[in-house]
Amino acid sequence: MLRLSRMTDYGVAVMCELAQTPEKQRSAADVAERIGLAPTTVSKLLKDLGQASLVTSTRGAAGGYRLAQTIDDISIAAVIEALEGPTVLVACLEDGGNGCAVESSCPASGRWDPINAAVRSALEAVTLYDLLRSERPRRVNKTNQALEAFL
Repeated sequence: MLRLSRMTDYGVAVMCELAQTPEKQRSAADVAERIGLAPTTVSKLLKDLGQASLVTSTRGAAGGYRLAQTIDDISIAAVIEALEGPTVLVACLEDGGNGCAVESSCPASGRWDPINAAVRSALEAVTLYDLLRSERPRRVNKTNQALEAFL
């Protein structure tokens, strides 16, 4: 089963909460309270998201965190990669294939690239803006095109 970690799920929630008021500086404690997470968890996530340049922080009494880009420019792929690393579905795509002991004899070797690209494209096509809207994401066609190219 392909599944994101709980921390990544929380990280997306943190980003969506910040996206509600992108012009405001928000404290980690405020964000934590609004989404029902422990302040230490939110602080760790904000630190990781800051290291990936997805949020900026300002120190001081009026300080806090805010998005580093507009909500239409932050893809879900960027959030996931900030918290989990590169989007890689199978070991043979990690580290140039060094993650798989049977790559040289595997009948599926080389066939995962387009699937991985389609998943990555789907994640890149959805932004924070899309998640906050009640309708379907607007750029799903990119994903369909990637899947059609594979099939």
